[in-house]
Amino acid sequence: MSLKIVVENCTVCGACEFECPNAAIRFESDTYIIDPSLCTECEGHADNPQCAEVCPVPDTCVAA
Repeated sequence: MSLKIVVENCTVCGACEFECPNAAIRFESDTYIIDPSLCTECEGHADNPQCAEVCPVPDTCVAA
């Protein structure tokens, strides 16, 4: 399973990119995206997905 970024909610603040322990988040086409092949929902790194924890907009980093 992986997370995705709801583009309509994303403010392009970049907070998520720097918190991802797997470098699964990148800036592309004027927004941030999560590479599902790299996203582990922070399993083994944190109790909760860190992108969702640091995102200032609720329901932007969600289960895919």
